[in-house]
Amino acid sequence: MKLSIIISTYNRATSLMRTLESVVQQSADPAVWECVVVNNASTDDTAAQCQSFIASHPSFNIRLVEEPKQGLSHARNCGIRASKGAYIAFIDDDETISKEFVDAYIELFTEHGAFAAAGAVEPCYDGGRPRWMSKYPEQMIANPIDLGKKICRIPSDITPAGGNMAFNREVFTLYGDFDTALGRRGKTLLGGEENDLFARIRALGERVYYVPKAKVLHHISTEKLTPEYFDALAYGVGCSKRLRAEKEGSLKFLYADERKKQHITNLLAIFYIFTFRPVKAKWLLKMRKGISRGVFNK
Repeated sequence: MKLSIIISTYNRATSLMRTLESVVQQSADPAVWECVVVNNASTDDTAAQCQSFIASHPSFNIRLVEEPKQGLSHARNCGIRASKGAYIAFIDDDETISKEFVDAYIELFTEHGAFAAAGAVEPCYDGGRPRWMSKYPEQMIANPIDLGKKICRIPSDITPAGGNMAFNREVFTLYGDFDTALGRRGKTLLGGEENDLFARIRALGERVYYVPKAKVLHHISTEKLTPEYFDALAYGVGCSKRLRAEKEGSLKFLYADERKKQHITNLLAIFYIFTFRPVKAKWLLKMRKGISRGVFNK
């Protein structure tokens, strides 16, 4: 088995079916890859729908495993243990993947000897891209990444999106699993588990590669664009930053960096106001306020 696709899911049965439909459209020979779906204590009919999908696609190696301990990091670590591939790719249950996804990652790992990689992520808004959206809120909500059409090294100041990343299995032996203190837990919008893993990998000199043909569409539902969800997400981002800084002993650096970003955000908001885009300024400031609350534990 060359590559395992791991999908962690929680109460998104309908969205998961859309994801799985894209998985079975792969151009790669089904004999060289598998898909492991980790049901992370869902309370809807995720398990039943997934088992039905598996039964209706017998020519594909798709398995459902259960992780009762709530949390995305717990689910991903469960997927690692259950998987059999030499290489492991992670996607989310609100995404669809390109037909070349499996082939592209296998080619990278076998021909370039890479240890870690990430593919392109394109936002796809179910209700259309809102007028208030701008670069930084979109980074928080959709994690887009597009570094061109060629395989390249991802710069160290860019952390790949957790919804499209892949690793040589040896990474988890050498650098450890996902930190279970970080990452989503049900409706608690923490994150940062992928940032933590990539930081460990890069700290010891490993390169992370960009694979353009391993592309995902990140489907953004309208419920993720409400003020309530946006506030909770921004706060979760800030809390995750604080947790990582506490772990690394770098709180003073984080506080200084956040104050710097507050000033930059204010300047950018003024620019939006003077260029007659006040709605963008409003949501940008909203984002920074939420992140700062989490960072400073307010």
